[in-house]
Amino acid sequence: MPSSRLGLRLAACLLNISEARRKHVVENIAKAALLGENGKKRPEVSVLNIFSDQDYNRSVITIAASVDELNHAVLAACVEAFRSIDMEAQEGIHPCLGAVDLIPIYPLAGVGVEECGAVARMLEGIRLFHHQAIRMFVMSDSTAGLRQPPSHGFAAAEGTSILRTARLAETLVLRVPGSSVFLFGEADLPKKRPLVQRRKQLGWFARRDLSALEPDLGAAPARRCGLTGVGASPYVMNCNVTIDSQDLALGKEIAGAIRGSNANGLKGVQAMAFPHEGKVEIACNVESFEDQEAAETSEESQYMAYSVLGDHFSYVSPHYIEAQVKKLAGDRGIGTIGRALIGFTPQECKTCAEYAIKENIGEFWKIRGGIFM
Repeated sequence: MPSSRLGLRLAACLLNISEARRKHVVENIAKAALLGENGKKRPEVSVLNIFSDQDYNRSVITIAASVDELNHAVLAACVEAFRSIDMEAQEGIHPCLGAVDLIPIYPLAGVGVEECGAVARMLEGIRLFHHQAIRMFVMSDSTAGLRQPPSHGFAAAEGTSILRTARLAETLVLRVPGSSVFLFGEADLPKKRPLVQRRKQLGWFARRDLSALEPDLGAAPARRCGLTGVGASPYVMNCNVTIDSQDLALGKEIAGAIRGSNANGLKGVQAMAFPHEGKVEIACNVESFEDQEAAETSEESQYMAYSVLGDHFSYVSPHYIEAQVKKLAGDRGIGTIGRALIGFTPQECKTCAEYAIKENIGEFWKIRGGIFM
């Protein structure tokens, strides 16, 4: 993927929220990303897709924007999400630690992964400011008891990218309680620990007691908000394949076989098995990895290739993942039912982002046909 044909420097956030069963709540969160404080549509921002899964009680909202606008849009969506989702009442099969569970930033065109990491850290700076401001200005335990903080504290903010966006903290203080954060990828300096490592460290897969967790930023996680992961990396695609079985142990065996950490697994693929709609689903995170010898490939190939800002990446194609799961399932005497691509491939995301922004289509997911399962 070379630079955008529109000359835009584009990035995307696949915002993971712990809600899917209340469609209006999910859509309100998506719409919040599109509106500025004055109620007018944000420029160069589009919500490309909404994928909601009832069993998981989890939604992925794909927000694409110019890199200068993305942080504003994502923060607005997070404000609405924290207002609407209570982790104390949340139920679902899929592991999660936060109402806003994950905020990953991915480069699409004209921007590198390091700059996406800076955007992610910018979000953290605002969140930390937000948490501190609430402690200073809260008047009661109710959000109705919050009052406007004095604005003079922002005077020195003029001119810097982090503090320009800190103006949004005034709205955050009024509307939501503080949140706690862990960092991963390019936002986690200097270690740059990958998301899967951070999740293992925090017990994300077992949904540990929040009070036992130590965030990178903020105080101990509040029971309502939980803990949010924020970071940046090359694009990570989500691809799920359902096997025609209710045997979760067998599903875990297949997931383990295709996992990239397995010597014979698929590079860049992280896989888990979950009970889903009376069957078992193999849920895969498909990471892009640097590959300077990558060449353009077809969907039928094992690997798909693309480039961003001169950096070349590859990832395992959804077709190949489905074929491998089908083979492994067939070896065990069962079939597969189908494949679900949650959102887009990296190339599709860039193409849709360019079109939506060029045509000023904020609610692109409505045209594309958002998926609610």
